[in-house]
Amino acid sequence: MRRIAMMLALGYICSACSVTRHIPEGSYFLQKVKIEEDKSAPRKERIPASDLEKYIRQTPNKRFLGTNFYVWLYEQADSSKHNRWNNWKRKIGQAPVLLDMSLTEKSAENLKVYMDSKGFFTSRATFEVDTTSRRKRATVTYRTHQGVPYRIDSVSYEFRDQFLEQIILPDTARTLIHPGAIFDITMLDRERERITAYLKERGYFNFSVNNIEYVADTLGGDQRVDLKVVVKQHLTGYNERGQAVMDNNMVYRIDRINIFPDYDPTVARTDTTLLERLDTVYYRGLNIIYEKRPNLRPSVLRQAVPLYPNYVYNSSQVNRTYTDLMSMGYFKSAKVTFVEQPRPVEVTDYVTYIGAETDTTQTRYTREGYLTCNILCTPTLKQSFKVELEGSTTSSFYGLTATVGYQNRNIFRGAEALDISFTAGYEFMKAPDAKKKRATEFGVTTGLTFPRFLIPWGTRRFRSVNQPKTKLEVSVNFQDRPYYRRTLSSAGLTYLWTNRSYSSFSLRPIDINVVDVSYLDPDFLKNTQNKYLINSYKTQFIAGLSFSYGYNNQRKHLGGNATVIRFNAETSGNLIDGLEHLFSKPKRGEDYYTIFGIRYSQYFRTDLSVSRKIMLGEKTALAGRLYGGVGLAYGNSQVIPFDRLFYAGGSNSMRGWTPRTLGPGSVPNPHSEFPTQLGDMKLEANLEFRFPIWGIVHGATFFDLGNIWYLKSNPGEYSDEAVFYFDNFYKQLGFNTGLGIRLDIKFAVLRLDWGIQLHNPNNPAGERWIHNFKWKNTALNFGVGYPF
Repeated sequence: MRRIAMMLALGYICSACSVTRHIPEGSYFLQKVKIEEDKSAPRKERIPASDLEKYIRQTPNKRFLGTNFYVWLYEQADSSKHNRWNNWKRKIGQAPVLLDMSLTEKSAENLKVYMDSKGFFTSRATFEVDTTSRRKRATVTYRTHQGVPYRIDSVSYEFRDQFLEQIILPDTARTLIHPGAIFDITMLDRERERITAYLKERGYFNFSVNNIEYVADTLGGDQRVDLKVVVKQHLTGYNERGQAVMDNNMVYRIDRINIFPDYDPTVARTDTTLLERLDTVYYRGLNIIYEKRPNLRPSVLRQAVPLYPNYVYNSSQVNRTYTDLMSMGYFKSAKVTFVEQPRPVEVTDYVTYIGAETDTTQTRYTREGYLTCNILCTPTLKQSFKVELEGSTTSSFYGLTATVGYQNRNIFRGAEALDISFTAGYEFMKAPDAKKKRATEFGVTTGLTFPRFLIPWGTRRFRSVNQPKTKLEVSVNFQDRPYYRRTLSSAGLTYLWTNRSYSSFSLRPIDINVVDVSYLDPDFLKNTQNKYLINSYKTQFIAGLSFSYGYNNQRKHLGGNATVIRFNAETSGNLIDGLEHLFSKPKRGEDYYTIFGIRYSQYFRTDLSVSRKIMLGEKTALAGRLYGGVGLAYGNSQVIPFDRLFYAGGSNSMRGWTPRTLGPGSVPNPHSEFPTQLGDMKLEANLEFRFPIWGIVHGATFFDLGNIWYLKSNPGEYSDEAVFYFDNFYKQLGFNTGLGIRLDIKFAVLRLDWGIQLHNPNNPAGERWIHNFKWKNTALNFGVGYPF
């Protein structure tokens, strides 16, 4: 059977490669296109082939696993039949791309034009077509020669709108064009955009890049350019002779601000009686326009809109208005528009200066205009439900966790979001020697999020904070494991906010957790040699403080390279410990303090995750992550609580193992019915290659490297093989590879990863590198979203 399968696979590949049988005589199948960049150019000035690819007019068919599968599939369709089967082949497959010399020549011209735009006006682009290496197939190679670039010799300014001179010149320290730089058209356009954005933050609503032009003088020779930046006036109209009438660009102020919190674009277009039914409430500069009863309190809208009447127009504040409204979570869409108000001919307002510094030796004027601001907000569904699933399996274990949630996005008419979620988990051991095979988990979490800071003092000092939120959360979770039963109760208060640099912050000043262990299997206590782990299962009171920081620039580079950073730090028990030492003493015969009769935990824990995604194509990417975390118990605690310890394995970690089945260190595999490998230190590295397969189906191949350890040596509680030593830890790293399938259904990514162990540090010495493939050395992990 194996030979037959190999022969079938070989025949399939051969048939997929035979795509030239139907190519007409004299035509050639475009097999490959190569671009050779100019290696003679300095590396810093060299134009990479990746930048030139977009200007090639004809590209080969896409390939699957190195074969022309899509072309082969297309050619399997019978052109004389139009049934569903043949139509499917044509839809999935691709018609063969045949060499077109006119497009090849046009591509070379495009490369020349692009290199000219980068300042290389003496550049050349040539091509070579190879049709002899393979029958009826063509390989096109483009070669570029950049030559010596033109450089900027001097930069000067001409202000036809003289009022702008006192605004733009002080900002030239941030200019993007400098003497000695290459005369790059792209950089000139970016400088125009920079100046335009700078002015739009200072009242120039109608100013555009078209108000700036360049005059380049190359008469000096020696490939040097004298560059003049011309700032033009605004075209106000034409006189009776048809001549253009120019005037200084106007500065605009905001006059009226109208906000429509229940805007429906369909009703606005079709209902002719809508305006008659609308009412208006004026609140601190906002005209809140609504029908029937407003769904949001005016004070909530006022806090989300940083614009006020008579303010000078500022594009950054307009963008912040949109961001703050959308971050409330109540609106599906928001749009901020401006309408220029007509002014009477006999009334003209003038401005003498806009900026930080002014020239007192002369007075310049420009006209002032007024804008009406309309903010159109469309609410999303007030109530919604969600369902999440996560599963993992190996040859001896599988588990499934389901979460059902309900959300109300405006429960108190202040855009407060109420979230209630119910979680149920089930785990089953398939090992025949396991005495107790089942484990269950049930929990409920309730959260209430306010779109503002809830603090006992005034909030004016926090007006510059972006997207402030306060979250109150209470949860209860019951776990019934074969060797213990416990109830976890928690309550917390969290403040969340962001800044303009794609960063988010979270401060949790109140974080109270009570871990009540009601049952601990005596056999588990006898058979478990890891005393440190046993102590972590005891009933504990945790009251701490935590802080989180996140950075994600994916919004800046949609569909491009992205960097994600996550940092967390938490500490527990310090305040309680200080008060206990001042006003109480330990119980007689005990060396620790208690609160409400429960020993409280005292520890510090932190972790850092840095991931990077590099796009290699439109839908092909290479993603990697580095992760490190450490925890330390001190004072009133000898161990870190069970839920604050680190573990490896699972859908977002070492995917060759299921959760809590790797480590710590290189200790032998524990003879436990359920996985409990935990540690107070973790190191991990992940690398993943993502590629498209067909439609919404994407694939991935990945490599994971990592493990967990204990930080301190304690011979009486656990083996020394579980302790982290700098000169030995690299020998204890687990290593796995694997394949993954992802379904991108727009609102979520469903993921199934099959991890294969390559190095298991918990195997006996000499057997840790795995050479023989066995199902028990693999793991299937199901998850929602990308692992990092």
